[in-house]
Amino acid sequence: MKHFLTAALAGLALAGALLGGPAHAQGPAPTDPHMQWWRDARFGMFIHWGPISVKGTEISWSRNPNPYGENKGGIPAVEYDNLYKQFNPEKFDAKAIVALAKAAGMKYIVLTCKHHDGFAEWDSKLTDYKITSPESPYQKDIVKQLADATRAAGLHWCVYYSQPDLHHPDYDVNQPAYDKYFHAQVHELLTNYGKVDLMWFDGIGHKSEFWDAPTLFQEMRAVNPNLIINDRCGLPGDYYTPEQRIGAYDDQRPWETCMTIGDQWSYKPGDRYKSAAQCIQTLAKCAGGDGNLLLNIGPQPDGAVDPTQADRLRAMAAWMKTRGVSITGTRGGPYKPTSSYVSTRKGNTVYVHVLRWAEDSVTLPALPKRIVKSRLVGKGSASVTQNHDSVTISVPAKDRDAADTVVALQLDGSAMDVAAIDSPTSKLTASASNVFEGSADYDASKAFDDDTSSRWASDTGTKPVWLQAEFAQTAKISGVTIAEAYAGRVQKFEIQYQAPGSSDWTTLTTGTKLGEDYTAQFAPVTAKAVRLNILETTESPTISEISFTPAK
Repeated sequence: MKHFLTAALAGLALAGALLGGPAHAQGPAPTDPHMQWWRDARFGMFIHWGPISVKGTEISWSRNPNPYGENKGGIPAVEYDNLYKQFNPEKFDAKAIVALAKAAGMKYIVLTCKHHDGFAEWDSKLTDYKITSPESPYQKDIVKQLADATRAAGLHWCVYYSQPDLHHPDYDVNQPAYDKYFHAQVHELLTNYGKVDLMWFDGIGHKSEFWDAPTLFQEMRAVNPNLIINDRCGLPGDYYTPEQRIGAYDDQRPWETCMTIGDQWSYKPGDRYKSAAQCIQTLAKCAGGDGNLLLNIGPQPDGAVDPTQADRLRAMAAWMKTRGVSITGTRGGPYKPTSSYVSTRKGNTVYVHVLRWAEDSVTLPALPKRIVKSRLVGKGSASVTQNHDSVTISVPAKDRDAADTVVALQLDGSAMDVAAIDSPTSKLTASASNVFEGSADYDASKAFDDDTSSRWASDTGTKPVWLQAEFAQTAKISGVTIAEAYAGRVQKFEIQYQAPGSSDWTTLTTGTKLGEDYTAQFAPVTAKAVRLNILETTESPTISEISFTPAK
């Protein structure tokens, strides 16, 4: 494997500039010892599964009434609550599912032992609404099978338990009585199936007193003092849980993104699945933001894993086999994630994950320590040039990974005390001429948050409409990348910029189609603001992400 490091460090003056940053060191916060295995894991499997897979609609939320007590159509409660009498997952193979997870680099498994619908996937002695009921054709304890297989494979067994329970008559009616019931079920799960390493609660909009959470936490920690608990029981817990979105960079408090491979948590025939590249990049972005990824699968009603979901995990396994060193056991940073690159670190090494090559190379802000060695993680070569104001990485096209190319930078000191580094174009103020219903969920900032699951949107029939980024400091850029959330709506557009000291807009490029992955390159310009001016559309435009290519 070839290694190239441009000798750009000649002279004491340059060396001094590289090392002469702020006197204070920062870096990620230390990890609590009982959280260390989880922090190192970075990647886990979520499993949403139950009798609703027979129908192929969303777990709990397709029941009428739903967990919010709303009547929004769906499956009538009397029908939904009897689906378990048809649920016979004879092809369920716990060892095969665990093997799939382990090969993909997942270190822990979280099963929905009970979702909001109240159905128990174990032999609970407190209810007949369970997988081992005499009226269940399956009558085998799913929790036991999966817990045993998980621990046998050396992975961490974790329990999802929903406090809301649509089936129990006392829930939200005689809450003290219900709390005793669900505390007792949690105790069953913690004591009857071997060691549980993590409890994943899923309360909806209630304070800790509603669940008698202080008492519950005390009871759980009496069983396992090192039990990790999430933040969905009215108390902060050990970590927080962004859902269906990638968390923002946070190296001070632990977090975990939970996300589906498709659109739905439970099995859905013909679901719209993320590509293998999207799954790999989601993992990299979570790790780069110093968080974990809990990636969900929804087994079929017969117990088998959906073939497309299995294929996605196998693709991740192939990528992790070579590049897992840049994920497992790392911390995020020091470069904060962008749509083009993220970074992770361990010891003296920074792993740069290049997700998008707008040009032949990618340019990053300066590092405050010297790079003494670099290599491409995987087969091939990488060229790295370090100057006083930047780090430039080049990888031949033939050596790049289609999803995530990883380059390891070995520093002359620890990478762990380097303060987080912003992209030159990440500090900006976003604005738009129109926002869908004035909603903060669709405001202009959503197009510049390095999260493709969020988006800016405008009201129906609004055109022309513009979306703008004003930089905190002038930025030198030579390209732009735009992801249209619903490809094909934009029919005519122009990209413009304002130079420092000018109020005029100068057009950089025009076009008639954006799509999901539009990229434009242009001669380097120094800009105080950049604007996407949308002139013609078929429907209201919506943009999931805009990013800029720093000029060399």
